[in-house]
Amino acid sequence: MYSLMSSSPSISSSSSSFVGQTHFDSRNPNARLPTKDSWICKCVSTPPTETTAHMTKVSRNANMAKLKAGYLFPEIARRRSAHMLKYPDAQVISLGIGDTTEPIPEVIISGLAKKAHALSTLEGYSGYGAEQGEKQLRAAIASTYYADLSIEESDIFVSDGAKSDISHLQVMFGSNVTMAVQDPSYPAYVDSSVILGQTGQFQKDVEKYGKIEYMKCNPENGFFPDLSTVSRTDIIFFCSPNNPTGNAATREQLTRLVQFAKDNGSILVYDSGYAMFISDDSPRSIFEIPGAKEVAIEVSSFSKHAGFTGVRLGWTVVPKELLYSDGFPVAKDFNRIVCTTFNVASNISQAGGLACLSPEGLEGMHKVVSFYKENTNIIMETFISLGFSVYGGKNSPYVWVHFPGQSSWDVFSEILGKTHVVTTPGSGFGPAGDGFIRVCAFGHRGNVLEACKRFKQLYK
Repeated sequence: MYSLMSSSPSISSSSSSFVGQTHFDSRNPNARLPTKDSWICKCVSTPPTETTAHMTKVSRNANMAKLKAGYLFPEIARRRSAHMLKYPDAQVISLGIGDTTEPIPEVIISGLAKKAHALSTLEGYSGYGAEQGEKQLRAAIASTYYADLSIEESDIFVSDGAKSDISHLQVMFGSNVTMAVQDPSYPAYVDSSVILGQTGQFQKDVEKYGKIEYMKCNPENGFFPDLSTVSRTDIIFFCSPNNPTGNAATREQLTRLVQFAKDNGSILVYDSGYAMFISDDSPRSIFEIPGAKEVAIEVSSFSKHAGFTGVRLGWTVVPKELLYSDGFPVAKDFNRIVCTTFNVASNISQAGGLACLSPEGLEGMHKVVSFYKENTNIIMETFISLGFSVYGGKNSPYVWVHFPGQSSWDVFSEILGKTHVVTTPGSGFGPAGDGFIRVCAFGHRGNVLEACKRFKQLYK
């Protein structure tokens, strides 16, 4: 509050007062302000009004409170943004978050554009589609990726990506199941389990959640878990080629995994999102393994093959042969989940998916994958030349680099601070990932070459 005061009698109001020889009245146009020497301006502090935020009577989901502070990739983005504020003139190169960078092949874009334009016509307009996905696309997925594997169009559910379907599956499984996960692995498996209430509290001393079976995958065991030490769980999440290690499981290893699931009465959720990067005879689908249809679900995606990280399109295979303990088909429950919680992927995205699976589309996707694999080779050769132990790369877009005795986040910070290159700390994928960083091959060639030049300057 501001008051104007003098030794003369005061005239005041509730908000302010003017004191002096001449009274100021805003309603009187002939009124004169007090002379400069007849008043003093005095500042009187007024305590700020305290406001209390309104709170509902709804309790927070206790499972949400169990989650660590932030999901890995938004945290990396936050640190990247903070670094850019600190170094506004730096050319920051991102080889961290696995987001594609190269243009979608023209034949696929044509499919997307044709469908988008058709929606502007009476003949081509369509609204809601079948929640399971368009029949033509489901049939094309079955014939392209599961030929001779006895997977039918009716076993396939189209979605907007594997990440969404992981959560759909978790909702279907519910809170009373137990789960196992590769360590390290894609964070969505663990975080969705926490949210659904399948886990205990986060144990800071071991960097693990209670009630999750962490299947350690490291160089010593060839990045495939020692199943003889793994406890029985209801659900097993397994990704091959693995994100983040880049390792693709062999046919013999996956045969053992399927048998392990069968012996324990478990359901295997198999993530094949990077299958098109496989260049050796490693299986591209879990259904190449005899007996897998009785124990496995497969999730996959067009994201990395076609550059659909923004377009969004994926699928999940739930075979009719997969049954619960009471004999009820798992596919029927998943169909109900999908129909209740999801309206299927955009019809434009699905048209793009059909274009992907045309002969020209497949050729275009293979060219994009080959480009990223060339990037992978450049990154691998760089770290190998610097004397590092390097894993992955051969069958995936990820290079897994070992920094023995160092914290992953410390290495991440050093690389970002000294080279302005964003990587991903291995510990963000699980405790077995500490001491490693993941470097991804999704980037323009010039950026990859420049990043590798900076790596050589840092570690020469």
